[in-house]
Amino acid sequence: MARAFVPGHVTGFFTVDRADDPTKAGSRGAGLALSEGVTVTVRPAEAVAVTLNGESVEIEAVERVLDALEATVAVRGVTGLPVGSGFGVSGAMALGAALATNDLLDRRLSTYELATIAHGAEVQAGTGLGDVVGQLHGGVPIRLEPGSPQHNKMDAVPARSRVEFQTFGELSTSEVIGGDTEAISAAGERALSRLVQEPTLERLVASSRQFSREADLVTDRVYEVVTDVAEAGGEATMGMLGQTVVALGSGLSDAGYDPTVCRVDPTGATLVAPRGDRTLPE
Repeated sequence: MARAFVPGHVTGFFTVDRADDPTKAGSRGAGLALSEGVTVTVRPAEAVAVTLNGESVEIEAVERVLDALEATVAVRGVTGLPVGSGFGVSGAMALGAALATNDLLDRRLSTYELATIAHGAEVQAGTGLGDVVGQLHGGVPIRLEPGSPQHNKMDAVPARSRVEFQTFGELSTSEVIGGDTEAISAAGERALSRLVQEPTLERLVASSRQFSREADLVTDRVYEVVTDVAEAGGEATMGMLGQTVVALGSGLSDAGYDPTVCRVDPTGATLVAPRGDRTLPE
């Protein structure tokens, strides 16, 4: 077996940058990599099987990764993150499967090559544009140019923080990024420009709030909760794409909510058990 941990990733704002080559397509934007993430375990198998929290699932991005690596394996994901709510679970599964399968089967590909495969798979599946590169880097990544690690340009906000989040429902990523995205991209470009001028966590969250309004993505429930946090003196925004509110520090708790608490992940995706390691629990 081999095992990888991939942090969750919540996007504050983004653009939609299309290209014929899925490894060059993606988004510009910024977000937070979270200490809450997905642990992906890979084992040899007679047929491909993918499970998430004990349930059999079909995740197109994972299937594309395994096809690219010519791998017949069983992939098991375990996470406490809400699925379909803007935390990059499908991207984490794809990247974790790539890292662990490469190690298990000794494919001898580099980290960037594996992340490029996972990123391209996510783009082709229509389930994400920038989560994989954010999850690879960890911290508070800023995507200055779109595409996979072999094509894009990255920076980061040099900061760490306690993070709280609460989810109130799902939004379909594919429906949003598959439609008319001109207004979204224009709002994302303005938000990116503001953050680059002042690369702080507070500016990221404020730019994200403005982006959600300008791109007409914020829901009534999310707006209500973000307003409650602001009235309690905190900083919060909508997590893209889901009915999810993400706050710095104790913003949601101070506003009277009962959020999940984590921190900014400092390291990004990594192997946690090399092939054949039996010292970790199942």
